[in-house]
Amino acid sequence: MSSGHHWATAFAPASVGNVAIGFDILGFAVEALGDRVTVSRTEARGVTITDITGVAGGLPTDPARNTAGRALLAMQEALQPGFGFAMRIDKGIALGSGLGGSAASAVGAVVAANALLPQPCSKLELLKFAMQGEAVASGSLHVDNIAPSLFGGLVLTVGIDHPRVKQIPVPEGIRAVIAHPQMFLSTRQARAILKRSVELSDFVWQTANLAGFISGCYTNDLDMIRASFEDVVIEPQRQALIPRFQEVRMAAMRAGALGCSISGAGPALFAWALAKDAHGVLEAMRHEFTAASIRIDEWLVDLKAQGAQVIETG
Repeated sequence: MSSGHHWATAFAPASVGNVAIGFDILGFAVEALGDRVTVSRTEARGVTITDITGVAGGLPTDPARNTAGRALLAMQEALQPGFGFAMRIDKGIALGSGLGGSAASAVGAVVAANALLPQPCSKLELLKFAMQGEAVASGSLHVDNIAPSLFGGLVLTVGIDHPRVKQIPVPEGIRAVIAHPQMFLSTRQARAILKRSVELSDFVWQTANLAGFISGCYTNDLDMIRASFEDVVIEPQRQALIPRFQEVRMAAMRAGALGCSISGAGPALFAWALAKDAHGVLEAMRHEFTAASIRIDEWLVDLKAQGAQVIETG
């Protein structure tokens, strides 16, 4: 039995990881940008990367050292499909931006390859293959970017060996504002500075914020979301890596944001705001970066983005 396709191209959206209070477990998809990955069947077993184009130059073409390549190697090893994969990657997400570029490549690869299989895998199986790729970039297994890129929307993922994925409803009328200062920040570097222990009082505070945020999403309680939208563990350690962080965050809050924090490992920042306030929040964030002569890329997006999709086959 065969899928009948010789090649497939998938689009995998960018994502905001952590969402302030959900370190390594919460994320939401950002379909305003993403990676396109084309995978073709080859007679020779194994994985080859034939070309990498787009905004991220200098990525390794050795599959074992590339997030998308490693994800496909994991898929081949587990499934033994009887054929190999050749892959082209078109990067739409800048490296080291904090917008889930490594995750999007891995997700795009497994979604495209899945369209070539005789028996397609479930999304949960694809998640596990893509996780192996993400470990290449960050040095650890985490899914706060992979899960939203694959499933879409705001996603909570519990567990690593046996991940459970839950899409969280977002109240109507909330938009995400994203400002990416044009600089590179390595995920490994941003993880390396983190302390390995947390004060008990901070643990309680952060746990309350995560619980409050999720309950606010389920009950359309904007006051609860606003009160809970504060990272007391990771953000205080990482903010020094991002120029003008405090000024940008405070400006966003003054402009009416529900919350503002670091996207993933940074340097991108994101805020949640009601639609009526979103443009003002973006202007406030842009103004603070511009005052320091920092150029940014910016997006104002819906929070109901789709996950990765096959967009072309042949």
